[in-house]
Amino acid sequence: MPQIVDLTGQTAVVTGCSSGLGRRFAVTLAEHGARVVAVARRADRLKELAGQIEAAGGSCLPLGADLTDDAQLGGVLDAAEERFGTATILVNNAGIPDAQYATKMPVELVDRVLGTNLRAPWLLSCDFARRLIREKTGGRVVNISSIGAFEYRGGGAALYSVTKSALVRMTEVLAVEWAKFHINVNAIAPGAFASEMMDGMVQRTGDPTGYFPRGRMGDPAQLDSTLLYLVSPHSEFVTGTVIKVDDGQGGR
Repeated sequence: MPQIVDLTGQTAVVTGCSSGLGRRFAVTLAEHGARVVAVARRADRLKELAGQIEAAGGSCLPLGADLTDDAQLGGVLDAAEERFGTATILVNNAGIPDAQYATKMPVELVDRVLGTNLRAPWLLSCDFARRLIREKTGGRVVNISSIGAFEYRGGGAALYSVTKSALVRMTEVLAVEWAKFHINVNAIAPGAFASEMMDGMVQRTGDPTGYFPRGRMGDPAQLDSTLLYLVSPHSEFVTGTVIKVDDGQGGR
């Protein structure tokens, strides 16, 4: 018998919503009843996303913000709370690739990758947890890591791999620290999925699907069930866990 996920009454904050996986996550959560705060730097793209969600009967607050700017980062959950009430779901999806060898990366790029991929999720998660602890309300954090956290073949994304690996460890330690507050912290580690970021990688390094056992990339819709499981009551006993969703593309 199928398990129905009803998120009615919950507010979900999703970062990196201007394209790719983040956009899909926002639509999926809205389709299941959540009021969605869609966050991204490219605010113009968020208006179209919000229009799509609202045309389907959902609720969406488009929120342009650069998460490497502390003032803008600090206002994300304030805006969510003002519009919809305390957020109970946080999806840390925003991330950028480095696309360069470690010895060739300028300091500015190092800071931007670390700031976007690791520092921002840490600060946003802590702000999220503080509000839930204050309200004595449980919640769910889902961090979007990468299969690259576990495998790197020297192709010029070393720092990206480091940040995604750190996000896995962040998931584990915050899950332990916040368990007593009924805040579950889990992560998804996708393999190669069709996205704007992946398009850029293919342009630089070529199509990798020829090396995959099933010769294909993932469709973002194939992450729906994993996301919904981690934010639903069905995973109430699951915390500090990373789910790899990669179609067997890489080794183990």
